[in-house]
Amino acid sequence: MRLRVLAIGQKMPAWVDQGVEEYARRMPREISVEWLDIPPAKRGSATPEKYRVQEAEAIEAKLSGKDYVVALDIGGKAVSTELIAERFDQWQMQGEQISIVIGGPDGLHPNILKGAKERWSLGQITLPHPLVRVILAEQLYRAWSVQAGHPYHRGS
Repeated sequence: MRLRVLAIGQKMPAWVDQGVEEYARRMPREISVEWLDIPPAKRGSATPEKYRVQEAEAIEAKLSGKDYVVALDIGGKAVSTELIAERFDQWQMQGEQISIVIGGPDGLHPNILKGAKERWSLGQITLPHPLVRVILAEQLYRAWSVQAGHPYHRGS
C-alpha cells in the first residue's frame, strides 16, 4: 500500500523532521509513506480565503483523479487508532493510492473538503501544523502495529 501525506508548509523544525522520519523508518516495506511539502501561500494583506484558494490549487496539482483523499479537518469524523487500522485493511484490499491532506494555518478550502472521500479529525483541540505531522506519522505506525499484531500498540 502506498500512502502520501500532502502537507502545507516547508522548512519544518528539526524535531518535526526527526519525528516523522523515525516513524516512517519503522513502517514495513509493504506500506510506504511519502511526505510531500506544499509551499504555503505567501501571507500578506490578502484574506484567509485567498490563501486557502492558492493552497487548494497547489494541493490539487499534486493529486490525480484516482487518489483516495483523506482530509484532516477539525470538523471531520473523530478517528481512533483502531479505525485507522481498519482503513489500512480496506485500502490494502482496494489497492488505491491514499493521499492524506494537512491544510495550512487557515485550514483547507471547501473544494478540497468536498472532494475528499473521508474527513478525519484528530480531536477538538487546535494543534500546530508541525505537531500534526508527528502525531499523524505516529498514528500511521501505530495503526499498522494494531493491524500486524505488533506489540507497539498495547491498547485494549
